[in-house]
Amino acid sequence: MTDLTSRLAFQLTALNWMMATAESCTGGLIAASCTDLPGSSKWFERGFVTYSNAAKTDLLGVQPDVIAAEGAVSEAVARAMALGAFYRTPARVSVAVTGIAGPDGGSADKPVGTVWLAWCIDGLVHAKRQQFEGNRKTIREATVTYGLHGLLQRLPHAPY
Repeated sequence: MTDLTSRLAFQLTALNWMMATAESCTGGLIAASCTDLPGSSKWFERGFVTYSNAAKTDLLGVQPDVIAAEGAVSEAVARAMALGAFYRTPARVSVAVTGIAGPDGGSADKPVGTVWLAWCIDGLVHAKRQQFEGNRKTIREATVTYGLHGLLQRLPHAPY
């Protein structure tokens, strides 16, 4: 993870951009992995841990009717979370995750390990559903890695 976070830090620093996180199922692990790196205040702006639906609404502006219609673990909510983090901070990029880490909470449509991730770059959002295997710890770790890797892939190349 350190190598991935270091590459992300390098890229964001070269662009002179800040990032923000909006996390549900990872409970702040993405922000923690970023801030574990010394000097992260140069490129990490803030993180929102919005575990409850009320937090998603209060802190990120996710509309309650979207949560009611689509469910908290959905593309629409992940996109709204990413946009909420983007518009509520001076960050140029954000990553958002919402999912079911288990061991309970899954359903036939959304089994344990279902995670929606969204990345916002200057207001443009990309979202993707992933199905991770394993226990709660491995699902959350896989989500962190996938989320950071996805952001790094979507960043423009830094001017060198």
